[in-house]
Amino acid sequence: MRIRYYNAKILTMKTLDITAGELWTEDDKISYVGEGKPSDKPFDREIDICGNLLMPSFKNCHTHSAMVFLRSLADDLPLQDWLFNQVFPREAKLNGRRVYWFTRAAILEYLTSGVTAAFDMYFYPDDYAAACIDSGFRSVMCGGVCGDDKAEDLEDRFVKFNKLHPLIGYRLGMHSEYLSPIELIRDVSALAKKYSAPVFMHNSETKKEVDECFGRYGVSPTALFDREGIFDYGGGGFHCVWFDDRDFEIFRKRKLWAVTNPASNLKLSSGVAPVCRFLEENIGVSIGTDGAASNNCLDMFREMFLVTALQKLQTGDASACPADEVLKMATVNGAYTMGLDNCDTLETGKQADIIEIDLSQPNMRPQHNTVKNIVYSGCKSNVKMTVCAGRILYRNGEFFVGEPQEKIYENAETEVRMLLTE
Repeated sequence: MRIRYYNAKILTMKTLDITAGELWTEDDKISYVGEGKPSDKPFDREIDICGNLLMPSFKNCHTHSAMVFLRSLADDLPLQDWLFNQVFPREAKLNGRRVYWFTRAAILEYLTSGVTAAFDMYFYPDDYAAACIDSGFRSVMCGGVCGDDKAEDLEDRFVKFNKLHPLIGYRLGMHSEYLSPIELIRDVSALAKKYSAPVFMHNSETKKEVDECFGRYGVSPTALFDREGIFDYGGGGFHCVWFDDRDFEIFRKRKLWAVTNPASNLKLSSGVAPVCRFLEENIGVSIGTDGAASNNCLDMFREMFLVTALQKLQTGDASACPADEVLKMATVNGAYTMGLDNCDTLETGKQADIIEIDLSQPNMRPQHNTVKNIVYSGCKSNVKMTVCAGRILYRNGEFFVGEPQEKIYENAETEVRMLLTE
């Protein structure tokens, strides 16, 4: 399939310059970006972008997609009560069918927010992967072993899902220090060495988590993971709110990624991640929504605004964490965090993961600075089209994901009702 998108403004994210021109795709890749020119082959489809903006899609670097089933069900509670008394007991009633339909519902929401890839940690990976593949959506799955889980199962999934489908990848990972016995941490470390692979996990989300880790091991979660060799081949942490000087040093030395989740951290009163210091220390930062149980929406526009606004408030400096840097976190950095190096920018030969931003809406006018408009005044309603691997999955309010959205909603809501009455 060859598609020509013309009469466009283009933000490649290779630079922040916006140029007029057109973009062509062939199957799953970008075949041309630049000024209009004749093509030596016919197109299967030509789409007039009408002066709107084409840019790389957003990458949601930490989420639990199927948790949409808990949206607004257990709100306004402290994190430990929310997690152990509300979330875990309901998650125990999940099955593969439920995860499949809840994930398909989440993907619809991702697409309306311009997201084409999710770094997801959750249960029933086979059914999760099937939901992504059936929808045409890209995902890198993150292992979430904990408790009595075996590292052998993590290894089996790592090998299996990294060969399953072009849209699916898999990273080694564990849920967190506080849910992982030291023996499991060491077993995961051995896997990281065996495959020269990065490892990710929830890290230093709350002060309680960090304090209890010091009580158990005499060091922070980051220092514990580093001591046990978890980070020998890179990786990173989700949340990264409560860091000390040694933690920053480890992240800088190991070239780790800090994935910030501001809406979830605010809603659960966990704190504000030190994003400005990460930037000052040349530590890579990307952005995730976390799950819809703690956010409650899967909206990268809200996350981008909160990242920059909270840093300005926290530092007392209105120039802190500028919009340019935040947009890079949500696109380019997100791709690198997940190992999707071919999904970072709009260039010939890269994956065709593209969004169209409607510049005709009032919140995008006047166009003094389109990048800053996207971060400071942009919202989901500005996403006019979302393309993943060259396939248009969402355009002008319609979804093209293999099933009617009404069927996805109906099946997901049926499963929620059944789960809550069991």
